[in-house]
Amino acid sequence: MRSVRVCQWAFVAFAAAAASAADPPLRVAAPALEPLPERIEAAASAEVVELGRRLFFDVRLSGDNTLSCATCHDPAKGFADGLARSRGVGGGLLSRNTPTVLNVGGLEPLMWDGRAETLEEQALLPLQSHDEMRQDVEELVRELSADAECESRFRSAFGEGVSSERVAAALAAFQRTLTTPNSPLDRHLRGDGEALSAGARRGLELFRGDADCIRCHHGPLLTDGQFYRLGVGFTDRGRELTTGRREDRFKLRTPPLRNVALTAPYMHDGSQRTLFDVVEFYYRGAPGRAPDGTLLDVQPLRDRSYSEIGDLVEFLEALTGEPPQAAAPDADAADG
Repeated sequence: MRSVRVCQWAFVAFAAAAASAADPPLRVAAPALEPLPERIEAAASAEVVELGRRLFFDVRLSGDNTLSCATCHDPAKGFADGLARSRGVGGGLLSRNTPTVLNVGGLEPLMWDGRAETLEEQALLPLQSHDEMRQDVEELVRELSADAECESRFRSAFGEGVSSERVAAALAAFQRTLTTPNSPLDRHLRGDGEALSAGARRGLELFRGDADCIRCHHGPLLTDGQFYRLGVGFTDRGRELTTGRREDRFKLRTPPLRNVALTAPYMHDGSQRTLFDVVEFYYRGAPGRAPDGTLLDVQPLRDRSYSEIGDLVEFLEALTGEPPQAAAPDADAADG
């Protein structure tokens, strides 16, 4: 069975072992929240990261040279795009909400349905998708190779010229630098008693306690990396489209919550406009069962007070960290 990656940011580990009758009962650690490291050393060279940054903003990655990765992952919008669902090449509406790529280096599997195991694998999927960027990767390689400056950057970064694998590696290397440390929650977890407002502290207690958000949202990125049926967007068959298994119908990955205040609207279908709407959904709106009668993985908290929603929202707003320095290449020229 494929397991969720234990990433470089030390996701909470859950022990599993067979104990003999003479052994004491196995104690399994409860889910916990962890701060992001204040600094993460890049695994790739500076040349590879810089190449990836340039490719991330390069419209040549789309078939008609109109879209770049940054079109849907806009630094000014929390590396999302502020839309319920993005539009691909030709203006067609895509089927799912665009997730942020902030802190994506600590996340596996990737995409709403978990179809990509690594960032390198994920990097080429939107490029080749007919609905998204509609690019033939062999044509992309030819186009980038014909650009002498681009070819030179590849050789400087990798010691070899342009290839689809090196495009993916550079994009992945750049995205791994998009970390957002030192949020109010991080400072609170490191002992700063003034980092969270009174409302956010109440929200944190609810998050860890009676609201039980932490059951699925824990670790440094506030996600368990697992797949659930949550009660929205039943026209989307979810992870079943990837695995082919009926038991995965309507299941989608738990989204990380870092910087969630920057990336409205929410859910895989973009159906929840605000953070208040999301929390209200879990308190009052979750239907309990899918249209086909399948029991969902979350039940509404109808016995909880509606007044708690504001405190949970205030806590979620405290998950915004320091933004990465990731300007488009043309901004470099303007600054110079």
